Amino acid sequence: MNWEPLILSFELAFITTMILLVISLPISYWLAYSNSRIKPIVETLVSMPLVLPPTVLGFYFLLAFSPTNGVGAWLESVLGIQLVFSFPGLVVASLVYSLPFMVHPLQSGLSTIPQSTREASFVLGNSRVRTLFRVLLPNIKPSLLTGIVLSFAHTIGEFGVVLMIGGNIPGKTRVASIAIYDEVEALNYDNANYYSLILFTITFLILLSVYLVNRNYQKQYFK
Repeated sequence: MNWEPLILSFELAFITTMILLVISLPISYWLAYSNSRIKPIVETLVSMPLVLPPTVLGFYFLLAFSPTNGVGAWLESVLGIQLVFSFPGLVVASLVYSLPFMVHPLQSGLSTIPQSTREASFVLGNSRVRTLFRVLLPNIKPSLLTGIVLSFAHTIGEFGVVLMIGGNIPGKTRVASIAIYDEVEALNYDNANYYSLILFTITFLILLSVYLVNRNYQKQYFK
């Protein structure tokens, strides 16, 4: 069995999750506390990957980032970046596809914190950024952990989006989910079973750890 697709999958999931955490914090904060008229539109856009077929997202990414189109041509000519059929392209597509799995838990956690807690922090002279990192985030550790784990696990399981934007290039864009599909097509059920069993076991253990941690947290703080 070739371990390369598994390593590539975990590398993609790790990079995507770390970038998503940075991107999602300001988005979640704004969604949790904003009364803007465009808030429903932003929430809809963030949630679209939950209901939109992955192949639809992958198709539009493929069109947008193609070197023959505007965005793709500009990226390649000005920045020297080619996103189609490349690992960076997988990262960009994964960021959009897994965005709601990070934003929603963080937004939900921030929304449960009483307004008085934020106001007290502001009265003490803390800025919004300091309040977020010193006051709010320490109080939503279960939500933070849930967002990180769900984003990581969801990225590992991607298929349609990564296949459309990255293709099936060994050592470059051939992640574990695509490797499983290839092995099944080639009737190599043993290899497909190995890949599937490893992903199943790791995903199960990751999710189990989240539930156990959250359960212990609730017992400790909500006795």
